[in-house]
Order: sequence, then C-alpha cells, then structure tokens
Amino acid sequence: MKQVRIKDIAEKADVSIGTVDRVLHNRGEVAQKTREKVLAIAKEMNYQPNIVAQALTTKKTYKFSVLIPKGGQDNVYWLAHPKGIEKAVHELQPFSVEIDYRFFELHNEVDFLTKTREILENPTDGVILAPILKNEALHFCEELDRKKIPYIFIDTFLDNTNCISFIGEDAFQGGRVAASLIDFGIAPEKDILVVNLAKNLENTQHLNRRNQGFLSYFLDTGQNTGMKITVEIHQTDKETVEAKIDKVLKQNPNIGAILVSSAKTHVIARYLEKKRLDTILVGYEITRKNTDYLKKGIIHFLIGQRPMDQSEKAVKRLFEYLTSHTIALKHEFQPVEIINTETLSMY
Repeated sequence: MKQVRIKDIAEKADVSIGTVDRVLHNRGEVAQKTREKVLAIAKEMNYQPNIVAQALTTKKTYKFSVLIPKGGQDNVYWLAHPKGIEKAVHELQPFSVEIDYRFFELHNEVDFLTKTREILENPTDGVILAPILKNEALHFCEELDRKKIPYIFIDTFLDNTNCISFIGEDAFQGGRVAASLIDFGIAPEKDILVVNLAKNLENTQHLNRRNQGFLSYFLDTGQNTGMKITVEIHQTDKETVEAKIDKVLKQNPNIGAILVSSAKTHVIARYLEKKRLDTILVGYEITRKNTDYLKKGIIHFLIGQRPMDQSEKAVKRLFEYLTSHTIALKHEFQPVEIINTETLSMY
C-alpha cells in the first residue's frame, strides 16, 4: 500500500504543504476550519507519520520516568519490568531514550508520594507508572495533567484519569479465570477462601478488581454454591500468616480451595506444606518461589501476566505518542497465561 505523504494531503485539501505540516504537528497558526479539513482528509487517507524520519531529524533524547514497586526476594514479580524496559530502549536505537527509574516500597504510601515528588521536580517527557496505590496515584495523575506530562499505566488501570494508554492484565477477567479453575476442581458444596496479602486492600486497585471478577463468576456461571470467605493479611511473616489462617480454618472447616489474589501465593503454600493440608490453591505470577511450590504440587495453578511484555510495550507506546501524537489502543489488555505442573517446563 502506498505511503500517504504530506504533499498528498495538501493537494487534496488545496492548501500548502506548510499548512498541513503545521496542522499535523500542532504548531503555528492555522484557521480552525482549515485545521478540521486537513485532519479529516488525513484520517480519510489513513495518513501514518514517518516516525523514523521525525525522530532522526530532531536527534532528540527522550527522557522517561518509570515509577514501579521495588523488586526483591519477597517481590520477584517486579524484577522483570526493568528487563522489558531495557529491551525496548535497545530496540528503539538509534533513537535516544533515557530511563529515570523511581522504585517505591510496595504498599508504602509515604514512599510512593516521595518518588512522585522526585519525578515532578525533574524534567521528563513522559511517565510510565504502576498506579497500585489508588488514592496516591490519582493525586499524582492530577499533577501530571497540570504539567501536561503524558503517562501510561502498567499492571493496574485507574478510571477517571487522562492516561494515554493502559497495558496489562484485565484484572476483573483475571479474577474470573481464577474462579473457573477452582470451580472445575472443587466439590459444589465446599467453601472457598480468598486471601488478600496487602497492607491496605481498599487502596490496592488491581487486587480489588480481581476479587470482584472472582465473585462475579460464581454469581452468574459457577457451579460451586459454598461460602466465599475473604481474609486480609497485612504481614507475610510465618507467625502472622499462621495465626490468621489457623483461625479462619478453625472457624470454617468446610474450606476446600484457596485463592491468593497477589503474587505472594507461595506464602500460603508454605503454610499448607507445613500443616500438610491437601487444599486446592490458585494464585498469580510465575515467580521462583511460586513455581517451586507448583513443582511440589502444593500450588495447583498460577495465572501469569507477562510483566516484561507490559513494560516493553509501555516504552514503545510512549515513544510513539511523543513522536507521532498517536496511540494505538487506550486499553491494551495482555493475555494471561495459565500454568500448572504440566506446562511449567515451557517457561
């Protein structure tokens, strides 16, 4: 298919090439009626800007700020995101993209706010962030809007913001997937326990959406008629977890399956192993600790999000937006992966 040129649009609109250039790149004065005409024709002709030519001509270095949780031994999932970011930066060469990482302690509101202030105090062309802490993230987005800094969400989506795109799991649907896996293996009359390992569940958007999706499945599709019991555990140390789960299981001896709504499924697997309990266990993310328990048969299913793909695409989408002022999709949902002992060797 022939590449549509600015010259082609100018001829059809009966205006100068310079006028079309000013409209498409949003610079200089152009009459509103002329602007609308040029944009309509560009859309009609499916004009695609030459991003390569634009970026190479300007020789600009783009600076992206990245705000994500700090990865570590207890938070392996977030170690994968920087790898995806660096992959994207490498693949965008010869264009120059610099990454300013700001890592915050997971579920630590004060640290999150500190890192947002650091970003706002330094020049940046755009921001990629995981808005896990809903209230603090909304405030940060308002500041970015005020400064007219574009931003992309990964991992978690927030409504009522001006993010240019979201790349990640459909958390609501991810909850339904988990529910279907449990429903397939549990007796209809058995109860199900949902464990939320979070300091402040109400302020943790993606866990809430997973839980909503999980419960919705049993309201309209699921065969299981047992109780759905929820417990929130703020700390993951052995003593706290054991005390909490001991109490829940004592009060609800009919529990036949457990869902862990976060990547820390291994914490509950550790408990089940110690207590020698044969309970269906489903959770999220392909981390080393989780897969160790999957191999042992203590975790039955893991639902993966492809964190490297998320962050790699986020960098490329932000670059495309800054160079062409276009974005392919507002919501770019990534497919989830269902992993059990039989499929683990493929990863």
